[in-house]
Amino acid sequence: MGKIAFIGTGNMGGAIVRAVCAKVEAEQVYLANRGIEKAQALAEELGCNVCPDNLSAARDAEFIFLGVKPWQIREVIREIEPVLTGMETLVSMAAGVPAEAMAELLPKANPLIRIMPNTPCAIGEGLVLTAPHPSCPEEKAPELEQLLSECGRVGRTDEEHAEAAMTVGGCTPAFTYLFIEALSDGGVRAGLKRSEAMLWAAQAVAGAAKMVMESGQHPGALKDAVCSPKGATMEGIRTLEMNAFRGAVMDAVLVAAKRSAGLG
Repeated sequence: MGKIAFIGTGNMGGAIVRAVCAKVEAEQVYLANRGIEKAQALAEELGCNVCPDNLSAARDAEFIFLGVKPWQIREVIREIEPVLTGMETLVSMAAGVPAEAMAELLPKANPLIRIMPNTPCAIGEGLVLTAPHPSCPEEKAPELEQLLSECGRVGRTDEEHAEAAMTVGGCTPAFTYLFIEALSDGGVRAGLKRSEAMLWAAQAVAGAAKMVMESGQHPGALKDAVCSPKGATMEGIRTLEMNAFRGAVMDAVLVAAKRSAGLG
């Protein structure tokens, strides 16, 4: 593995930098950010390099991570264009910007891979989905996925499903935090201390998610196993269904996916 460049070291970009530095030598990693102080702080923490501009970060890099806003992609590609040889793999974290649109901006046919990380990547419990451009050499996606493996679980999708995948993977933590907060509020309303209600709700959600992944059972079957006849859980389920819980969640995913597709 050669030089790895990061253009943009915000919260999500910084989480990916930490994961990559756990897989390669920090000296191989070069950071550039519009506000250089943020890149400097991350470099000091991890031992990687800071570049004064995007051009010097991208020069001679094997992978170039574009951790910038969707509307900044065109500007950044134009900026680094002089040092692109066609061999560098561009890895975009920009929602709503199809790889094909980026390919049209490039002077050479660089390999392109979109990635969709989520915030729990910062603690190694996240999800990163990759979406290689059809023209991307087949060995590049596995190389990138290995590089990102410290983020947590790594999966692959395609351009057609990228926005839906980004929504389910990227937005779900926020939806889940809202759910945990609501569970905590309910616990406080029922008489628990706030600290206890929040911790216990979070652990219950984490355990339930792990059950889904490790058991291989359908969530509906796991739900049924908790619901006793005329029991407390069934009464709670009934209340959630009366208030269109599942419909609201489905609509949240759909509107978020639509919004994500429009960001580019």
